[in-house]
Amino acid sequence: MRIWLIIIFFIPFFTFSQESINWMSWDDMISKRKTDSVPKKVFIDLYTSWCGWCKRMDATTFKQKAIVEYMNQKYYAVKFDAETRDTVNFNGHTFTNSEPSFVKRAVNGRGKPHWFAHSILDGKLSYPSYAILDENLSRLAIYNGFKQQEELIGILFFFGSDQHKFYHNLLYKQWSENTKTKK
Repeated sequence: MRIWLIIIFFIPFFTFSQESINWMSWDDMISKRKTDSVPKKVFIDLYTSWCGWCKRMDATTFKQKAIVEYMNQKYYAVKFDAETRDTVNFNGHTFTNSEPSFVKRAVNGRGKPHWFAHSILDGKLSYPSYAILDENLSRLAIYNGFKQQEELIGILFFFGSDQHKFYHNLLYKQWSENTKTKK
């Protein structure tokens, strides 16, 4: 009986719970993909230093246990400063900052956008924004704005569980049935 009490008492100390998302840079993600036998999907958080909603996402939604665990399990999580001066090589293209010589007036002041952010967001630069790429680095979706836990976990699950692959077929079936009844 004492052994069971000891085991029950010490189990919480030995269980592993992820406390934060394993954010990585674009280059780190590319390197990690090469070493993994089965690559994951990619979640890119495009942010800026001056974006208040980006900071709120970091302080709230991205700290939620369900988000942290699911993101770390199913995605490579990339944190990308949309105004960085770093060079990004992707898909045979080299992306740089749109005006690399620009100097911000303040540390948290607005800078010039990076061409990678411009490209991955189809030129619709608002922050925070999120891009989801599949295992082959093809873009699946773009989302913008602050997300609560429920909304973000729904998005992550939709793509992480490959439901997006079947959704088109469901919509087509509904559309087909709807057009047949109108005739």
